Amino acid sequence: MKKSTLGLFGLLLFLCVTGAWAQKPVDYVNPMIGTTNYGATHPGAQLPRGMISVSPFNVEGSQNKIEKDAGWNSRGYIYENSFLTGFTHVNLSGVGCPDLGTVMLMPTTGKVSPHPDDYGTTYKNEVSKAGYYSVDLNKYGVKAEMTASRRSSVSRYTFPEGKSNILLNLGLGLTNEQDGMLKVVSPTEIEGFRMVGTFCYNNSKAIYPVYFVMKFSRPADELGAWKESRLNTTSEGNWMGYNGKIRMLPNYRRHVAGDSIGAYMTYNTKANDQVEVKVGISYVSIENARENLAKEIGNKSFETVQREAQAVWNEQLDRIHVEGGTEDDKTVFYTALYHSLIHPNILNDINGEYPEIATGEIGQTKPGKNRYTVFSLWDTYRNLHQLMSLVYPEQQADMVQSMLDMFDENGWLPKWELNSQETFTMVGAPASPVIADTYLRGIRDFDTEKAMHAMLKDANTIEGNPIRPAIDDYTEYGYIPTERDGKDKKGKVWGSVSTSLEYYAADYSIAQMAKELGDMATYKTFMKRAMGYKKLYDKETGMLRPRHRNGKFLTPFDPLAGANFTKNIGYVEGNAYQYQFMVAHDPKGLMRLMGGKRNFVKNLETVFDKEQFDMANEPDIAYPFLFNYAKGEEWRTQKHTRDLLQKHFTNTPEGLPGNDDTGTMSAWAVFSMIGIYPDCPGNMNYAVTAPVFDKVTIKLNPKYYKGKTIVIETENNSLENYIEGITVNGKRNGYFVNHDKLTEGAEMKIKMKSKSAL
Repeated sequence: MKKSTLGLFGLLLFLCVTGAWAQKPVDYVNPMIGTTNYGATHPGAQLPRGMISVSPFNVEGSQNKIEKDAGWNSRGYIYENSFLTGFTHVNLSGVGCPDLGTVMLMPTTGKVSPHPDDYGTTYKNEVSKAGYYSVDLNKYGVKAEMTASRRSSVSRYTFPEGKSNILLNLGLGLTNEQDGMLKVVSPTEIEGFRMVGTFCYNNSKAIYPVYFVMKFSRPADELGAWKESRLNTTSEGNWMGYNGKIRMLPNYRRHVAGDSIGAYMTYNTKANDQVEVKVGISYVSIENARENLAKEIGNKSFETVQREAQAVWNEQLDRIHVEGGTEDDKTVFYTALYHSLIHPNILNDINGEYPEIATGEIGQTKPGKNRYTVFSLWDTYRNLHQLMSLVYPEQQADMVQSMLDMFDENGWLPKWELNSQETFTMVGAPASPVIADTYLRGIRDFDTEKAMHAMLKDANTIEGNPIRPAIDDYTEYGYIPTERDGKDKKGKVWGSVSTSLEYYAADYSIAQMAKELGDMATYKTFMKRAMGYKKLYDKETGMLRPRHRNGKFLTPFDPLAGANFTKNIGYVEGNAYQYQFMVAHDPKGLMRLMGGKRNFVKNLETVFDKEQFDMANEPDIAYPFLFNYAKGEEWRTQKHTRDLLQKHFTNTPEGLPGNDDTGTMSAWAVFSMIGIYPDCPGNMNYAVTAPVFDKVTIKLNPKYYKGKTIVIETENNSLENYIEGITVNGKRNGYFVNHDKLTEGAEMKIKMKSKSAL
């Protein structure tokens, strides 16, 4: 016995020492983070960049209290809700406007009802992991599980004894559209489509179909369909006749089209009988949805698909390896990285086909390439694409190529593109910073001449420019006058100051790429345009203030107006404080306008002291890092990033500061936690802050970067300590570190001490 015990102890010690039982990055993912507090993430199963996601839908039904976000509900799942009405197969993550959230399945027992209030149920025992979700449905005693590949999914329902059903409800979703079609192909297959669109309730022309094919693991004993909540079945609805022969239904019973339609499959089950539903989707055709399903999942078991999903997630997440920190720190970090890998997502089918933007024609990707969609660029140009460039450059290259393909198809770069529909949501010309920044980081496997042509078209076209409205006044005055905020005869813009600042950021990026290409004339022109922000600076208030065509500033002026989506003039989703420092391309120039470093730091600190910093929205998210431009005040960057991480990013359902904006807030957390941040698109220096972890190892793609890894090690790391010194490859370094230096394969060491000892 002693020998056996020692042997077991030795084995356990060996396993612990060798790390055989160590947790993998995928084990730290908690998809429940962000499912409340308007985070708008969902806990469902999906793959990185996956087209399909299978997620619970709990915002329908009279028993639920639906959150309202800016006047509407933009998500299909809210953590506090307790009444579930199905599982949807196409979903958005972290967006502020509603769309998709449809192609819904729901397991039930007993009598079939098409009404959500009737068939919905409370639930318990939710389990949410990367690539897997399960829940127990209280009303029915049914266990529902789901996993996914990139364009297909598998759901498994474990039923009790009795009459069990699987409902397909095409009427429910997050948008006004309810139109669709379904055809019961056989007792084991349903095909069809559901119309979606009008993201943010934009024009009704942006309506498009989501095609699907569903295959059931066993034939239904009964089946039927409904339209407008009226069941469409009789005793002839029994497909399985005597001796197991199939009795065909009349066509009108098997093929239903219109609003609020659905179908059901009914089974006579024994206790713990399981029925699996495999679903393929496509934005091109039913045939492609069927091919996606056949080639991605085919005859694979649920367990196989789940294992493969977990392996894919782990490979992607393991591009960054962290050591030190708490278990919650690691969960927050890897969940943030997980959320940053959801959008943009692939749009092309497994055969490479995808719907072209605007034209409706079918495009074809090149072998090994992907067409991406869901470009929430007003958000993501600030940090998410820089994260992709650093850690997933092969994906970022395809994203830029997708944007240039849209230019070929549509004549314009995207602004806020969704499933090959341009929504024109938000302001500015955010594609230009993404393309230029990507090029400057060394990712250049795209047509740079075309890219520059596309950016210059956005920047210079005066008439009929859908990307840069008011470009005429902008180029004439150097800013957009506040008259364009109203009913001006030249056309209205949303937020003259905010839109001007977005144009300055885009022009700066264009200038940097032009300089790299040796086009100094374009560089000088666009750098001059980028400095136009100085014309909006009001010395009296120290603010970037709305200004008239005649040069006078807007009066009266309330710098607090516009916060929290309240009405204002000049600003978009923010106020003057939240835009006061949105000049990341020229902080030194802004410092001079403010009268020097002392006033710059005082004014910047005031934004935080007056609680005007808004972590939940994009314009000011780089502000904590701007203290690095004021020598001797860099500790403030470390203080504020730590405070913001502790306050807003937690291992809880409310653990995002608000809308994740397709991974933008999560990307902020990823960068901040590893200790570097890209505070200005087009600028290749990262601002340095105190890392959360003792050691961070970033694996680099050798196709794009010279080095194998970036290693960031921190000595004496604690919340009480501040940075004493920084070295890169043994040489002293300041509070900014260059992208090229890092990606050549750098060892960055950060030494910390207590603030009193500095």
